[in-house]
Amino acid sequence: MRTFLTIVMLICAAPLTAQQVPKSAAEIQLSFAPLVRETAPAVVNIYARFVTETRRRTPFMDDPFFDGFFEGFGRPEPRVQNSLGSGVILSEDGIIVSNYHVVGMATDIRVVLSDRREFTARVLLGDAESDLAILQLEGAEDLPHLPLRASDTVEVGELVLAIGNPFGVGQTVSSGIVSGLARSGAATGSGRGYFIQTDAPINPGNSGGALIDVRGELIGINTSILTRSGGSNGIGFAIPSDLVAAFVTQARAGRTSFARPWAGMGGQPADAEIAEAFGLDRPGGIIISAMHAESPFAQAGIAVGDVIVAVDNHPVNTPPEMLYRMSVTGLGQTARITYLREGAEQTTDVRLIPAPDVPEREPLVLQDTDVLPGLSLVRVNPAVIAEYTLPLESQGVLVTDTGRFGARVGLRVGDVIVGINEQGMARPRDVAAAFRARARGYAVTVIRGNRRLQLRFGV
Repeated sequence: MRTFLTIVMLICAAPLTAQQVPKSAAEIQLSFAPLVRETAPAVVNIYARFVTETRRRTPFMDDPFFDGFFEGFGRPEPRVQNSLGSGVILSEDGIIVSNYHVVGMATDIRVVLSDRREFTARVLLGDAESDLAILQLEGAEDLPHLPLRASDTVEVGELVLAIGNPFGVGQTVSSGIVSGLARSGAATGSGRGYFIQTDAPINPGNSGGALIDVRGELIGINTSILTRSGGSNGIGFAIPSDLVAAFVTQARAGRTSFARPWAGMGGQPADAEIAEAFGLDRPGGIIISAMHAESPFAQAGIAVGDVIVAVDNHPVNTPPEMLYRMSVTGLGQTARITYLREGAEQTTDVRLIPAPDVPEREPLVLQDTDVLPGLSLVRVNPAVIAEYTLPLESQGVLVTDTGRFGARVGLRVGDVIVGINEQGMARPRDVAAAFRARARGYAVTVIRGNRRLQLRFGV
């Protein structure tokens, strides 16, 4: 009985201990204010303008056959759209990181600093898939900037601040903690991949803003929230700083688009059912289900049926996690891959390379005298497979432009022509020769996504 009363007294006394009155001036002044004063000048407001052209709609605009008869109908009308977001200065010479959806397609970008100075900016490198963009301020020097902290050192439970420009009301700060790591496929919008999760409120306009730790170091770029109402519900996502560093490196090297290492293989998470079927002691890793012959993983000895569990000693459980790890390691580098084969753990080194652009694409455009004038074709190779997200086993001739009449017969950009009139097509010149044969009709076999279609038309 005495023990029970003691426990009750301790429980009742706990709130009083948590609400003690500050006993010194130092405790009274304890706040994030000094941290905000130091870091906020490196977070900027970004105003971007987009100019798009639209033409008057017709009842047949979405019809691949009749739409061609209305080509040029109506005068194109320019339409101006505005975007508002945030960015973070990463260097004193004006290198800024923001979200692609804020500035990626902008024709005019204006950046406003916290001290009200304004600069024009241009996009050095942008990538819609990662939702990141690197900008350069014009005529800027000696600017305040934030250091990057290795995001792999971040732990769940750390205090963080989100700094940005929500709703265009001006720069604001919100606080929270890191509530999750290795979140893949969870963000909304154009960004896909691997994220830091935080409960610090991230509202519209905060996109591209800074997520910093208590030392004032940048650990992520705020990109999106998970919400049903449109407001912040305490589930926000930030792109890790390690990926930001990889983007900056490529931008300074002169690239205009982000180059990812090519895996050349397909896989899926090894869930409980797959783990049991393959005799694994627990779910985890990525089981390889397809492999291109030119894949650097195949050349390193990894085969279909193996389970990749780690890249550079970092566990991976989904394809986006693995792509993130490869991207952070960088092109031209070597990654240590840990995998399971028949239950036994093995390791190997894989050289990270871009998708090989061999054999040559052999680009070809059909002439005005051909059946489908202007039809543009390339030979399928690993680089084309990666660029158009084709199945790894794809072979044939890819359509890059339908020309004047290609859409009327049902062709689309990205279609892979594998046969014409029951003859196999391996190279663009094969397609040109088949159409120049002047047959009375054509049966074109194409692969569109995972579907095999046959398009028939006469001349």
